[in-house]
Amino acid sequence: MEIEPQYQETLDYLYSHIDYSLQKTFRYSPEKFDLTRMRDFMTALGNPEREYKILHVAGTKGKGSVSALCASAIQQSGLRVGLYTSPHLQDYAERIQVDGEPIPHADLISLVDEIKPRIARSPEITTFEITTALAFLYFARKEVDIAVLEVGLGGRLDATNVCSPEVTVITSISYDHTYLLGDTLTEIAGEKAGIIKSSIPVVVSPQNEEALQAIKDIAGQRGAPITQVGEDYRYQLAEKSLAGQRFQIWHKSEQEKYERYFFRGNGDWEPVQLTIPLLGSHQLENAATAYTTLMIARENGIEVSNLGIEKGFRSVFWPGRFEILRLEPPLIIDSAHNRDSAQKLQVVLQDYYPGVPVILVFGASEDKDIKGMLAELRPNIIRIVATKSTHPRASDPNELVEIAQEMDIPAISSSTIEDALEEAELLAGSKAIILVTGSIFVAAAARSAWQERIGEKGFIHIGNKL
Repeated sequence: MEIEPQYQETLDYLYSHIDYSLQKTFRYSPEKFDLTRMRDFMTALGNPEREYKILHVAGTKGKGSVSALCASAIQQSGLRVGLYTSPHLQDYAERIQVDGEPIPHADLISLVDEIKPRIARSPEITTFEITTALAFLYFARKEVDIAVLEVGLGGRLDATNVCSPEVTVITSISYDHTYLLGDTLTEIAGEKAGIIKSSIPVVVSPQNEEALQAIKDIAGQRGAPITQVGEDYRYQLAEKSLAGQRFQIWHKSEQEKYERYFFRGNGDWEPVQLTIPLLGSHQLENAATAYTTLMIARENGIEVSNLGIEKGFRSVFWPGRFEILRLEPPLIIDSAHNRDSAQKLQVVLQDYYPGVPVILVFGASEDKDIKGMLAELRPNIIRIVATKSTHPRASDPNELVEIAQEMDIPAISSSTIEDALEEAELLAGSKAIILVTGSIFVAAAARSAWQERIGEKGFIHIGNKL
């Protein structure tokens, strides 16, 4: 039997289990998300998650970028690294990677077949729990030195939270999944900070004061030392272009040296200089968070080299995040899916394309703050082409048009991403940017459609020339 039909059967089997991400409503509660079930399942598999070191990353935004940056630096340091992220962009296998390579379809098929008897004895086990277990098992079989785990949802009750990490990380927290995680930043931060373990160091990205206090309270209760990005480790943009960004980073104990360096130029000291291909000030924050995490990991025995960090950051590949698919006229996809990420996207857009009109290809899940996202992106929008992905929670394009028109934004609907891109091309001509955003599923569908249209060789992978 050919691999691809078998692979599709395997995916069908995985999705045949409980998958709350595909449901329109559910309660994020101990009744639905009980870590006892996941712990028992991992014990039955021999606790493979205990066979390597782990970096555990939670947050509302940026956790995927931070995870990818850390994994890239670890790999370039000569260590074998596993990376677990979700959701995937184009292929389910992307969720489980070793040294930058997704799990081969044949290996995923084999692992699923191997653990099916265990799954059958685990009532109510979810698709995400099974996938997390597969990642733990695959990383052990591939003998990784370190695994970087991105939390799926929240943190406290997430399936990844059965691990015992070397470092825990909390990236930027904002309002998202409020119907699951709480209506206040204190409640949301409390769920995210649920990954903090007793005495295990915590790295925290710059936060709203309310969220930061909630994190500090939990860390204090658990005796977990905190390192704050922007306070303990400080960073500054040095140079940027569409090819990427170069920045400087230093420890607060080096502040006087930095000031002498800044005002007098090179001397006997200079800050660490790093380059990333990811664009936007929020990606500088993510890179600074990743660097800080690696410094704390180094203090805890993970041998990440300075050269590995430099090469890893420069070569990191994290598609679907302000990814420029075509330079002229610009075609850009981004995975922004809440108001905060839409605001960050608008800042990047104005930074690199100030005043340029935008044709917005937009689709979002129905549980999102759609009006809030459109309000942030509105300044340069001349027309919206509303569309939808195939995800069950995707909003109806006609309803998106109604929302846009209520906000006095001209809008039309298109039932497919492919048709929406064609319509946007006609509307944009040579004078406007086409921006595709609203959810990772819409960004992924647009990327696949563009890839199919022009082929992999036609893809623009802008090398970092800074």
